[in-house]
Amino acid sequence: MRTLVRLVILSTLIGLCGCAEIVGDGRTVLRIASWGGAGADDEFAKIEREILDEFERQNPDIDLRMEYIPGSQEYVRKMLLNTIAKAEPDLCLLDASSAAVFIENDVLMDLAPLIAKDPEFRLDDYWPNVVDIARRGEKLYAIPKDFTPMVMYFNKRLFDEKSVPYPKEGWTFEEFLTTARRLTDPAKGQYGFKFANWMPGWIMWFWNNGGDVLSPDGARATGTLDRAENAETLAFLKRMIKEEKVAPDLSQTASMGVDLFTNGQAAMEINGHWAMVGYRSAPKDAQGRPKLAMEDVGVVSLPTNVGKSVTVMYEAGWAIGRHCRHPEAAWRFVKYMTGPTVQERYARSGLAISARKDVANELAKDSREATFVAIVPSARPPWGAKVGAYNPVEAIGQNMMNSVLTGSKTIDQALKDAASEIDEEFGKQ
Repeated sequence: MRTLVRLVILSTLIGLCGCAEIVGDGRTVLRIASWGGAGADDEFAKIEREILDEFERQNPDIDLRMEYIPGSQEYVRKMLLNTIAKAEPDLCLLDASSAAVFIENDVLMDLAPLIAKDPEFRLDDYWPNVVDIARRGEKLYAIPKDFTPMVMYFNKRLFDEKSVPYPKEGWTFEEFLTTARRLTDPAKGQYGFKFANWMPGWIMWFWNNGGDVLSPDGARATGTLDRAENAETLAFLKRMIKEEKVAPDLSQTASMGVDLFTNGQAAMEINGHWAMVGYRSAPKDAQGRPKLAMEDVGVVSLPTNVGKSVTVMYEAGWAIGRHCRHPEAAWRFVKYMTGPTVQERYARSGLAISARKDVANELAKDSREATFVAIVPSARPPWGAKVGAYNPVEAIGQNMMNSVLTGSKTIDQALKDAASEIDEEFGKQ
């Protein structure tokens, strides 16, 4: 049975042995780092435990030891510290949002040589734009496990009650706003849209109005973040919340204490595929019916003013540590976890889209999944997949948005200040 291990603080790192070891019974130990908590007892955690147990049954010469690190920032920090001490785990789950940090700090092994000598492995089986997240030239640092593009979810029941047509691919910002107006009913406490000040969930509004946060090379924010296109986008979002009132402001949302979309009080929200897991557990009304029934959940691409909708994909992939002493055993694990059988089990949990095209297309026989798959080609990686210094940007962006929505700064001043702060942080690297 697997042993669950916690990563320790830096003071004890030096005392750890590096990477894989051989235990007394002759098995090779593979240490595997992942985010989350070891004690989770939800359905997804149960599926994961079963999948890992099956690997050990199929590979009796390998002993898996999972090391769970709660929190994305803590995960990155401890992995970097482990690498400095040459004590990083053999494998890690690589998050696209922090991939550049791992790659730029030489934490990971190049998998291209392992792929080249393995006739059974076909990289063409995976979505190419998802694979490329961890590619640098001829080197490849992770095999994608799964991913999600961010999409617009909508509650068909609320649309039907108001006789509002369902949104379609290519809808504009103003068409979105018109739709949200028709779905807002203050007397019933119902809103057309749920807005959350989480930059990974709203950066796409910039992209779909011709703007961005960083220059194309990712080197600076000044001259890009403070452009007129982004000022227009922020003005639109502020108008939507403060004037049109089709979405509650941030303080209202916090005071309500419920998730407005799953509670049937918001007709639309932007989220990833992982939201499906929560939708299945939507609260029930007095008659015992779910306030958000799964058959009422619709999916459409994000509104756009640039012709073709653009979104972001958040991905996770399996990578091998640079100091790994048993890369062949680690590669066996990567192939198993990204193979069709395991991928189908993960994908059916609803958490994400399989990085394997065959599995994703098989599940796309469902119309909702087909919409997700159709959006995949328009998805671009998060900035954190390309810029190692990106981490502070999301906190700065959240503060910027808050200052705009509360009126503590003008839009132009908020963008200018945020761009300067980001450039200052980049200069510290």
